[in-house]
Amino acid sequence: MNYSFMSFSCPDASLPELLKNAKSFGYAGIEPRVEAGHIHGIELDMPAEKIQEVRDLCMEAGVEIACLATSCVLADPEKAGPQIERTASYLRLGGQIGARTLRIFGGGFPKEVTREQAMETLIASLRTLAPEAAEHGPLLCLETHDSWRDARDVKKVMEAVDHPAVGVNWDIMHPVNGNFQTVEEAYLLLKPWIRHVHVHDGGIREGKLQFLPIGTGDVDHRTAIRLLKADGYAGYLSGEWINWEPWDVHLPREISVMKSYE
Repeated sequence: MNYSFMSFSCPDASLPELLKNAKSFGYAGIEPRVEAGHIHGIELDMPAEKIQEVRDLCMEAGVEIACLATSCVLADPEKAGPQIERTASYLRLGGQIGARTLRIFGGGFPKEVTREQAMETLIASLRTLAPEAAEHGPLLCLETHDSWRDARDVKKVMEAVDHPAVGVNWDIMHPVNGNFQTVEEAYLLLKPWIRHVHVHDGGIREGKLQFLPIGTGDVDHRTAIRLLKADGYAGYLSGEWINWEPWDVHLPREISVMKSYE
């Protein structure tokens, strides 16, 4: 299995430091989060020489950019146009820096917009972007997140888009915490399209999501590993730990637990 982590683990780390941390703890990739004030420097406005530097640093470290994590949202009819353009720009950047995947959201939508209308907008947006993804390289991955935590909805979107350059970023936690599906139920719905996976444990405690060490929360990562391995999953399991413990505490511990499940 391939492991990576999002830059939220160490937002104050430079790109060389992120790569060093990955190498030190056995992560094969990193997942830079853009537009979040992280100092890795990978953003849309980065100069051409910085793009080449990113590629060179990753090659020297032997660490891949597993995913470029954006906050682009594609289901709101009022915002879809500019968001499609922004996502296309990130696809081009992702291709230039050698990212495997690009994470996007469906996002919320106004109350006057029905779920069916939002789904139509999301499908149309992904269809528009699919050729860009195919041309530039990163697979475009819709995360099971926000208004799209229910794997049944995401399955409908994927079936309608039906393009090899468009897949799913399966965040294992969200369908579970949303009381939509168990880990196994969500996996069976999404498995033809899973291209990137987010891992983090926790649960709703006193009305709020609380991160917990893997194996101590509500998310059955052991089952997820079993299912992914059985089907020969070749993508990344990427840790998304936001505003949590110091990176030198959770990065080594979480990958050790995940590898023990293998």
